[in-house]
Amino acid sequence: MRLWKEEFVLKILAIESSNQTMSVATMENGLVVAEYTRNGNLQHSTQLMPAIEQVMEGSGWKMGEVDRIAVAKGPGSYTGVRIGATIAKTLAWTLGKDLVPVSSLKVLAANVSSATALIIPLIDARRKNIYTGGYKWENGQLVEVIADVHLASEAFFLQLLEREEPLLFVGQDLPLYEDRIKELFGERAQCTHPKEWLPRAGVLASLAVEGSSVDVHLFSPEYLKKPEAEENWQKAHEGERKGEYVERID
Repeated sequence: MRLWKEEFVLKILAIESSNQTMSVATMENGLVVAEYTRNGNLQHSTQLMPAIEQVMEGSGWKMGEVDRIAVAKGPGSYTGVRIGATIAKTLAWTLGKDLVPVSSLKVLAANVSSATALIIPLIDARRKNIYTGGYKWENGQLVEVIADVHLASEAFFLQLLEREEPLLFVGQDLPLYEDRIKELFGERAQCTHPKEWLPRAGVLASLAVEGSSVDVHLFSPEYLKKPEAEENWQKAHEGERKGEYVERID
């Protein structure tokens, strides 16, 4: 008999706000206690903390009872990633709790729990660029096979052509690329059902059970690219003194 209490962190608070979906969940002994997920044009800066408070209240927990805080570390929306990371870091630091960051792409890939194919999570990054990577289930663990990357969609798809295994694409932005995927890969590639497209904090929490905690003060989100405003500023000031566009405070 498996002794679940010896294998699972007792109580986890998970925060996912890296894209247009906002999701918060609590997990105890590997089971979701409460979960709140909304999708659409949200204001994470004003809605995320109330969502956390609602989930905590629905769980009957006090914040000090949480053992571990999990957060989607990116990539995704610069603002969404930053807000989630800032709140998670603040809670972990003030409460003295473990902080476990998990790739936003891995959270998407984990939606497909029974797949044998190479799972390709996909997030649109504008101008036909994508955030993506490759994951595969091995012995019950979701393993990164292709590192998370920000890349032109066509360049990434051409790299995938060199691989021979079946492909399974997942993510809310699939409709933007589905025709090209079918054209290039044919029957070798499948797209998941829309019910599996949204990142969920309950899935994030399950990944954080065996995830590694990090130093709260050293943790920084993984944006994989600079914010558009910074890129535009650097282009406009190319040739001037080098340096950061702004000082980042994570």
